[in-house]
Amino acid sequence: MKFAHMGDCHLGGWRQPELKDLNLKSFQIAIGRCIQEKVDFVLIAGDLFDSAYPPIDTLKDTFRELRRLKEAGIPVFLIAGSHDYSVSGKTFLDVLDKAGFCKNVTVYEERNGAIILEPIIFRNVAIYGYPGKKSGLEVDEVERIKLQDSPGLFKILMLHTTIRDAIGNIPVKAVNQDILPRVDYLALSHLHINYNKEGRVYSGPIFPNNLSELEELQQGSFYIFENGRITKETIKLKDVIVHYLEINNALTATEDIIKVLSESSLKDKIVILKLAGVIEKGKTADIDFQKIEGFARSHGAFTFLKSTTRLHMPESDIKNEFLDSAQLEQQIISNFEQAHPSKYNALIPGLMRALQVEKAEDEKGMVFEERLLSEVRKSVEI
Repeated sequence: MKFAHMGDCHLGGWRQPELKDLNLKSFQIAIGRCIQEKVDFVLIAGDLFDSAYPPIDTLKDTFRELRRLKEAGIPVFLIAGSHDYSVSGKTFLDVLDKAGFCKNVTVYEERNGAIILEPIIFRNVAIYGYPGKKSGLEVDEVERIKLQDSPGLFKILMLHTTIRDAIGNIPVKAVNQDILPRVDYLALSHLHINYNKEGRVYSGPIFPNNLSELEELQQGSFYIFENGRITKETIKLKDVIVHYLEINNALTATEDIIKVLSESSLKDKIVILKLAGVIEKGKTADIDFQKIEGFARSHGAFTFLKSTTRLHMPESDIKNEFLDSAQLEQQIISNFEQAHPSKYNALIPGLMRALQVEKAEDEKGMVFEERLLSEVRKSVEI
């Protein structure tokens, strides 16, 4: 038996045209390798699309690629992920299913507090699946999963969720992998990480889904299972080069940045500029990012991305006569509550504390996002 396991394709997710094209091309390459390797079937463990209602061009491209698999006689089994899941249950995954390009394996019934998954049988394989949901709302449900028996068959369970073993002690709501039903292969997606342990595998994204992932992962991936051997397939289309600069003088920053860029080869690379520091002279608007990007592209850069989230202006010493600067935040909240009475105002302090969570050193971007969302959910009691 030989099958491919992919997920987190996020087709249609990038706004930058060049990166949107790379995302699609990575998916095309993954499909091509599946055909070349003559896999028996393909698993897509959620987030085929970046939204439940992708643009029409994205749908057309996806139909074209799945048609290649259909013409090669390779069936596709999938589940919805947190991005392409819809509370209404109506998504374009259903369109793909009705068209015969794939099979959504989310089939279940609730009984005595348990969620009983029914298998889709393909040859000697029983494939079960349960969808991911927004903000990790599937976690409690996943822990109630049971499998309808399928004796003598190779069992695969597809989930789009976070399992505890993959993130360690990070305070994020996660599924205890030890209470999941025993299967021969647990096909996971949602966390964009490298994880392959005891038949539990996160596919990783087909292509990095944001700036942090481009920096951390550098490439896309999926897996091929062949008679018990699990092999990671990497997809790298462009080199990524990251420049970190500490800035305190915005008036000279443009030329300083261009000088640093000129010292490395930018040709056909994804160029990421990350700025940090406290600006002592000038202001952020004095940095001519249009000129910097023009320089990068004129020297052959495939695309140019920037991050200024760690670039700050100095704290103002000006005191508002109406506000006590020592308790400025609390006073602003109090003024807002008086101007906008609501029962939800009581949630504001906790929500603001939750949003002040900082990314830990060496913490993966996706894991930090999960931790941040977990803190926000707790603060608003979701």
